[in-house]
Amino acid sequence: MSLRKFTRRAFMVGSAVIAGGVAFGVYAARRDPDNPLESDLPEGGVTFNPWVLIDAQKVTLIVPHADKGQGVMSVQSALLAEEMDLDWGGFEVSFGTPAKAYWNTALGDDSVPFRASDDSTLAELARGGADIAFKLLGMQVTGGSTTVPDSFVKLREAGAMARETLKAAAALRSGVAVADLRSEGGAVILPDGSRIAYTALAAEAAAIDPVAAPALRPPAEWRLLGKPMQRLDMVAKSTGTARYGIDLAIEGMVHAAIRLSPHRGAVQSFDDSAARALPYVRDVLQIPGGLAVIADNSWHAMQGAEALDIDWAPAAYPPEQAEHWQRLSDSFTEDALDRTWRDDGDVQAALPADALSAEYRSPYVAHAALEPLSAIVRVDDTGVEIWSGHQMPREVQKAAARVTGIELDRVRFHNHLIGGSFGHRLEPDFIAHASAIANQLRGTPVKMTFRREEDFATDFPRHIAMGRGRGAMQGGQVVALDLQIAAPSVTRSQMERLGIPGLGPDIQIPAGAWNAPYAIPDFRVRAYAVEGLAPVSSWRAVGANGAGFILEGFLDELILHAGADPLGERIPLASDPVARGVLEAVGEMSGWGTALPEGRGRGRGRGVAMVQSFCVPVAEVVEVTATDSGIRIDKVFVACDVGPVLDPVNFENLVQGGVVFGLGAAMNCEITYAGGAAEQTNFDSHEGMRLYQCPDIQVRSLGQAAKIRGIGEPPVPPTAPALANAIFAATGQRIRELPLHNHIDFA
Repeated sequence: MSLRKFTRRAFMVGSAVIAGGVAFGVYAARRDPDNPLESDLPEGGVTFNPWVLIDAQKVTLIVPHADKGQGVMSVQSALLAEEMDLDWGGFEVSFGTPAKAYWNTALGDDSVPFRASDDSTLAELARGGADIAFKLLGMQVTGGSTTVPDSFVKLREAGAMARETLKAAAALRSGVAVADLRSEGGAVILPDGSRIAYTALAAEAAAIDPVAAPALRPPAEWRLLGKPMQRLDMVAKSTGTARYGIDLAIEGMVHAAIRLSPHRGAVQSFDDSAARALPYVRDVLQIPGGLAVIADNSWHAMQGAEALDIDWAPAAYPPEQAEHWQRLSDSFTEDALDRTWRDDGDVQAALPADALSAEYRSPYVAHAALEPLSAIVRVDDTGVEIWSGHQMPREVQKAAARVTGIELDRVRFHNHLIGGSFGHRLEPDFIAHASAIANQLRGTPVKMTFRREEDFATDFPRHIAMGRGRGAMQGGQVVALDLQIAAPSVTRSQMERLGIPGLGPDIQIPAGAWNAPYAIPDFRVRAYAVEGLAPVSSWRAVGANGAGFILEGFLDELILHAGADPLGERIPLASDPVARGVLEAVGEMSGWGTALPEGRGRGRGRGVAMVQSFCVPVAEVVEVTATDSGIRIDKVFVACDVGPVLDPVNFENLVQGGVVFGLGAAMNCEITYAGGAAEQTNFDSHEGMRLYQCPDIQVRSLGQAAKIRGIGEPPVPPTAPALANAIFAATGQRIRELPLHNHIDFA
């Protein structure tokens, strides 16, 4: 792309973010938010920063990122413990209270229109400006695979500050110079070998100024980081003693189940007589958008909710699924153009009239987490208290405050382990529902639990997408590619529910396509924002799922049409050395180019795809066999690069889990609408991958990326196109629409 084009494309968002950060306050941006631990210190306790609390009994580490199964409670603890010289597990862990101090410093990298490999001055200024905005907003968010990049430096600095301040306190007590002291196992060690426990130094450390900007340990001296470690929650989860939000109980609480409109509309009329006639139902309450049944336990409340007879207002979106697809198809117009995200060369001139073309489709998909939505809320004269699991704790407080009319500073939230989210618990709607119930039962704790069917029916699913591609080949190479992607704006849909309207072009519509690290001479990506469809939300890896499937499927078609090799052509197209490296690595891992051994089946094939999401390029090769009972997935090879890997065991598990999650969704999962309601309301109609279908999954991380990145989401987007491309290699059947089981059987 020319500098003129590049600057025009980037300037509006980049300069707006920078100017916004400057206008809102250079001074405010320089100030660190208050340390929330200082307001409620135990007697004799000390805090050096928002992540470390020590008193005479224990060391407590604050890990503010939500743990939804990805293991971040452990990795955050390890970053702190590494620098504090704490024994693994020799401390307590708390998610802390919501606070601006826990703003996410890594959100900016993927929120501005610059590719990850772009380290130009303008790109870095835009990222810095976005960081300022997120800091001023106090955006405490777990998402976008940002926990590790957000925590990597600041938590080690927090641990080092605590360690050096405790050593300074020990020096004052002992008269020994700090340089002659060392730390180990949660204690300061004197030259004679005697130990002073950190807990014994808390009161003295509280009386001195914290040591600012201490040096961090080089990787060569790491004891925990970079080495296999047992996750802190492993024993509890293995023995069934881990306490998730849904497991909690508060003395004197009642149970609630709700019925909300499957059309996202209002209640027109209802008859609750059958529910009230049940002997265990205590009451039926009206809440915004639905009804709540109060009972003595969750099962009785759910039975009462099912007995309600409700007439719902019609949906504001098209009632039938075919109409959703038609609206997407009709949206490839200048009026609906959200933005031209990439415009390298001159696509119009490069594409012949008979250019190869194809249309791809990616459906709505439910989050379908194992733990249904639940929350305990108590509202009384002192304020609101909430127990649940959530990825945006401060939005929980705001939602409860709005519903109850109680001041924000009187809303307390206790975050807990989450049994899966995949983005669903970025939404505070269920907290608002529970708060609306508790507000009518002031003084009584209310535990609201969603029925599985309610969880599905009222989910904000992954957004639907349609892509149209045209391309040209020359001399066995792809030389031109024009990609148009139409989808509802997941960002605007989600942010409007949080009360943040007026956002500009949505980077998630073309994510995974516009930022693809391919140097195709003439390459254009346009995004079309489709209005009036079902409300949608973030789903694991967000836009890169749909757009990545569209790009990598059509690119495979172009390469094969040119008579080239799918991997052999992608490697020279890869303009970023990190992306090229993962392609080369996955080719070596899978033995690409060698013949697949004969198997019991009609044919075998390999498929490859590379999608970059949240600044991480992931290349995958899928091997399949076409059997008499359907496609069997034999092996998956994954190569990626996130920089240094902090826990190789958890890293491998996250990648493998992402592959299984992505394959299951690609094979089987979709949400379709009939009569304005989702037709799929449980796992039997929205089925993941079965255990017997799970392939052998081999993982490699290269460790060459300049910046450390997260891996919770990036393994998901390449799975669908790699599988579809493998099916074509094995059968000759090109499938351009998900889920694949609508077109082919799986063994």
